[in-house]
Amino acid sequence: MSPRRWFVLLVGLGVILGLMLWLVNSLHWLYIQVSFTTPLLANILLLLLIALLAGLVYAFFYYLFLFGKGGKKKRRSPHLRVPVEKTEAAEETLRAVRRQLSQIEDEVARQALLIRARELEDSFVRQEFRVVVFGTGSAGKTSLVNALLGEMVGEVGAPMGTTDVGETYSFWLGDMDQEILVTDTPGILEAGIAGTYREQMARQLAAEADLLLFVLDNDLRQSEYTPLVNLVDMGKRSLLVLNKIDLLPEEDQLALLKQLRWRVKGLIAAADVIGIAAHPQPLRLETGEWLDPQPHILPLIRRMAAVLRDEGDDLIADNILLQSQRLGDEARQIIDQQRRRQAEKVVERYQWIGAGVICVTPIPVVDLLATAAVNAQMVVEIGKVYGCELNRDRGRDLALSLGKTLASLGIVKGAVDLIAAALQLSLGGIVIGKAVQSISAAYLTRIAGKSFIEYFRHNQDWGDGGMTEVVQQQFQLNRRDEFIKAFVQEAIAKLPESLGKVIPAQLSRPLEDLREREEENWLP
Repeated sequence: MSPRRWFVLLVGLGVILGLMLWLVNSLHWLYIQVSFTTPLLANILLLLLIALLAGLVYAFFYYLFLFGKGGKKKRRSPHLRVPVEKTEAAEETLRAVRRQLSQIEDEVARQALLIRARELEDSFVRQEFRVVVFGTGSAGKTSLVNALLGEMVGEVGAPMGTTDVGETYSFWLGDMDQEILVTDTPGILEAGIAGTYREQMARQLAAEADLLLFVLDNDLRQSEYTPLVNLVDMGKRSLLVLNKIDLLPEEDQLALLKQLRWRVKGLIAAADVIGIAAHPQPLRLETGEWLDPQPHILPLIRRMAAVLRDEGDDLIADNILLQSQRLGDEARQIIDQQRRRQAEKVVERYQWIGAGVICVTPIPVVDLLATAAVNAQMVVEIGKVYGCELNRDRGRDLALSLGKTLASLGIVKGAVDLIAAALQLSLGGIVIGKAVQSISAAYLTRIAGKSFIEYFRHNQDWGDGGMTEVVQQQFQLNRRDEFIKAFVQEAIAKLPESLGKVIPAQLSRPLEDLREREEENWLP
């Protein structure tokens, strides 16, 4: 025990002993005064005061013990626990991705995403820290990786595009008990198709990093600033590394680093802008011999170690969560495309069913009822494709509502005009009433079906513009001349017998009467 602790202990005991003597005398006097009137109260007061004194003695020794331990701070483990909420979020996201992948019918796409999901799960279990070196071609990325590893692991040369694929190596940083994986990426902003492909690969690898080393060899250009902003906005923890500072005088080095810190202010902290010389230029000695200096990357290693100690587990958890969300987005896109193809097959089938019903039904009221029934069933089947179970009544209500919207927007008349014009060209200038009516019904059923696909894709929501905006958009997408002509030709091929039967009976019917009937009575 140190002399200071002995002194504190003796002084404390002396004070406590003096207080005890004073309290004993005071308590004796107080006890006598109170006991004359209420002996029970005197005994209770005596017990409380003794308990208080015992508590003071205990507190003194307890805090003296803590004070003695205060100089021996326990060293913090460099490997931190991942926050529980982030762990649970990442695990839940990975489970959701698994559920999504089970819905993908394309075996090739499903297996590719399953492999990536397993890699994410393995990374989550191993808690590896991934560092990705990113930047323009020949900025010194490979030289930096070589310097970090302490050996030549990649080719270093002046030509751009030396690194064609991402190459990953593992190393240990100082006394850290966590393995670090460092990936050397192809350069960005290279010319040609091959350069574009390598840049896409580099960006993909950068998006998977826990820590990004963005390497420059000069001032930050706009073409470099844009991808840096995109990666930081994505959530990538980034260090801006100025390489080849050995080529500049010391004053210019400091000025350039200051300029870079100003350019990325609010994007990257000043402490995260670091100057290095990964592969310094040889120096010629007075004797005429050449000396290869050692790499100057110690400031970068120190900053990486600090980031790993303070933020490492958070960065790993954040990155796993981000990657699993990106994987989930890809799975949703594939499922959406899959459902869209299935729903479009439903629409295509029902548009020709509707046309056939119109062809064989001469009574206008029956036309209305039959078409509404066809579209109602189409809505129900599209809903099933998107996992929404609708009954026939709900399907009919939706179909009638959209039919009224088509009529109110003038799309019914527009469809009849488009089909009539295309049919005149297809049949040598002859306008056929029943043919126009049948093919128009198929066309409008297509517009309705495409609109309902958008409705179910967005979880039974028409969006801010409502049903009207969706219907108008689909009409504009399906009114191109080339599409209308192809659609009419397909309709004639689909309904040859029906059209053949109605042609003689409809030759004399005026087109204006047909348009008026469609506007008054047709509902999809």
